[in-house]
Amino acid sequence: MTQAALSCYEWCMIKALFLDLDNTLYPASSSMESDIVARMNEYTSRIIGMGLEEAKAQRKERMPRYGTTLEWLMAEYGFSDPDDYFAYVHPDGEERVLAPDPALRPFLQSIRLPKFIFTNAPMEHATRVLAYLGISDCFARVFDVRFNQLHGKPARSACERVIHAAGVEPHESLFADDVPRYVQGFIDAGGAGVLVDHDGRHANTGMASVSSIYELKPFLEFTKE
Repeated sequence: MTQAALSCYEWCMIKALFLDLDNTLYPASSSMESDIVARMNEYTSRIIGMGLEEAKAQRKERMPRYGTTLEWLMAEYGFSDPDDYFAYVHPDGEERVLAPDPALRPFLQSIRLPKFIFTNAPMEHATRVLAYLGISDCFARVFDVRFNQLHGKPARSACERVIHAAGVEPHESLFADDVPRYVQGFIDAGGAGVLVDHDGRHANTGMASVSSIYELKPFLEFTKE
């Protein structure tokens, strides 16, 4: 970690660690994300009545104005069946594409802080992924998109809600995510944020970053006396 990155964290003691789920607890090289995005595009095509390629282009253009594809569909198309959306986008067995990581559980257990999952996915997806990776009991709580009333990251209200529920002050919390605007949303809510940039795609964000969560410990250890 560079001195510039470290300086952001010297002013407070971190008392709670929030981790994103997908492409954070496992490598971005997994096919999980591409599979999920493909199902999102298929569902979008059906809901908005466009061909697949046109729907993909529409989603790519419009979704970044919101936290999630679901929020976009609800806001601009009046979509009102999130459970059907989640069932299609996150089917049973989706987690089987993930590779085992024997080091993950011991690493998480070595972090002597309350740990929380903060995800824009639904609880059923989070539950399956955590169970498959064998780390369900490493987390005090999972905050999914339903907890945030379907308005997820990077909304400030979502970040403030999970921090409050964890029982810490914003400046006592650290969040790691692979999406820069989600990290920024947490920072804007008063917390500290670290970008998990597995493949160096976001080198110019100016954010403190790591190539995997295995590099997070220095952000938790340095505090100002």
